[in-house]
Formats: sequence, C-alpha cells, structure tokens
Amino acid sequence: MTERHKAPGKSDRKGLSLFQLQEMFPDEEAARKWWEEVVWPNGERFCPDCGSTHTLECKPPQMPYRCGDCKQYFSVKKATVMRGSPIPLLKWVYVIYLDVTSLKGVASMKVHRDLGLTQKTAWYMQQRIREAFADQGPRIWMEGPVEADETFIGGKRANMSLQRRKQFTGRGKQGKTAVAAVKDRKSNRVVAKVVDRIDRPTLHGFVGENVAPLARVFTDDWRAYRGVPNHNSVKHSAGQYVDGQIHTNGVESFWSMLKRAYKGTFHKLDPKHLQRYVNEFACRHNIRELDTTTQMAFVARRLMGKRLRYRDLIAD
Repeated sequence: MTERHKAPGKSDRKGLSLFQLQEMFPDEEAARKWWEEVVWPNGERFCPDCGSTHTLECKPPQMPYRCGDCKQYFSVKKATVMRGSPIPLLKWVYVIYLDVTSLKGVASMKVHRDLGLTQKTAWYMQQRIREAFADQGPRIWMEGPVEADETFIGGKRANMSLQRRKQFTGRGKQGKTAVAAVKDRKSNRVVAKVVDRIDRPTLHGFVGENVAPLARVFTDDWRAYRGVPNHNSVKHSAGQYVDGQIHTNGVESFWSMLKRAYKGTFHKLDPKHLQRYVNEFACRHNIRELDTTTQMAFVARRLMGKRLRYRDLIAD
C-alpha cells in the first residue's frame, strides 16, 4: 500500500482562498457588516466618543449612526485605528487578509498594485494594521524550556555606498540594528524586541521580563547570557549546535523568516520602524495555528481604540 501524500501547510487549520474571500465580501456592505460584528459583538454598538450605547441609525452612508447623548455621528471606522480614513472598509479587509496570510510579509508596492491604492496610502494602512500586531494581550510568562537569541538586521556592507562604508571601521555588525527574542517550546510563543545593545544587563533584563523564574533557558555561547538562572548553552563558536535538548533551532527559524522577508520582500527596514515589523512577524507566528478567518478577526479586533496619525508616524 502506497503512503498517502501529505498536502503542504497545516492540514488541521482552515485556510481561506481568494475566491472564498471574494464570496464572503462581495461588496462594501458585506465588509461593513463584518467589521461591525467584530468591533461590536452581539450588536452592542457604542459611541466611540463618549462610550454611550444610546445610539440611533441614520441616513448618511459615511456616518450611519448618531449618539443620543453626545449627538456625534459615527461609523465603525471611528472606533478603530481606521478613524478618519477615506479608504473603503472592503479594502481594509483585503489588506488584513494579505498581511495575515503572507508568511514573509507583503510589500506596500504589492498592496498598491493589487488594490489600486497609492504606495504611500498602502504603507500607511499597513503601519496602522501593525498597531494591532503589537497588541497581543497581557504578558504571558514563558514556562520553558525557552530559547533565547539575538540577531542584527541591516544591509550588507558591500552593498552600501562608498561614502556610507567609510562611516564604519569595525566588523559587519556596525550599522545594523540588534533584535532580541525568546521562544517558549511549550506554547510555541515568540516575543521579540529591538534593543540598543546586546550586553549582559540588556539581555538579562529582556529574559527576566518574559521568562518564568524557574524555566530552563537555552542559548548559544554569547557571554552576555552567563548568569541567567537555569541556563544552558551550546557552543556555536566551536561548531556545536545541538546537545540533547539544548539548542536554539526554534528561535533561529524565526530569525530565518524575518531575514528572508527583509531580503526578499521589504529590501530595507528603517530602524525607526523596525519594531513594528518585528511585532508583525512575532504576532503572525503566535497566531499561525488559528484559522484564517479567526486570524483576521484577531487583528481587526485589536485595531479598536487606537489611533496613528501620519505626522506622528513619520516624525523623528
């Protein structure tokens, strides 16, 4: 008997094809109903300005509701980071779909071409959606075993202009941005953070913020991890990558996905915005076991109560 071929991807989760997405959201009205069900579950509509549930339906299509207390008109957009956006709700649905289903991220140029938006608008929409990726709820202690590691994000020295190369006198890590991460093997959860340096106080503090006191911690042989409680390491410098259960292969696979996205999708990540992209990849990793429609609702729900003005986004 021949072995049955296993389909690619996670067979235990329900995906969503583009054809199915189009059937779910054939028009703007369908998108509006979905957003309202996500933001106001069980029909409990409230005013985004004063919080009152005394609301009335009215005729203006852009602001279809009116608060009976503060007398302000509002729509579902006003309750979320989409506040003030003229972009149709249907296009917001499609951008969220692209962001949650693209494992290596989706470039704003692709969103610009696929949805008929300007590149600037597409980039701004995605940065607002990354506000939701940053919100994964209350901190959860990692019970371990936990893998901890750090990496550097930035362009290769050889690809820089001669003038920029002259600014760096040391070896390859100069001019790059450090990112630290911990991955819990029990929950498969990842937390990642842009850090100023990878010295002992910084990495000990980052591990202590996320890892339960009694959890085992596995790292490479970077000396800054010495003294972390319940710590074991493998000697990457000597070519040792696995010693029984001691290895960092899980967190390094997370780095692999992030770096492939940097090289193949985004090509350049400004250090000012790098944490937003790191949040996106960490959150997408943490919710990857959910069905696609649940992932979309997860992101949409976390857009509530947030606001990101363009001038604040691009400010120094």
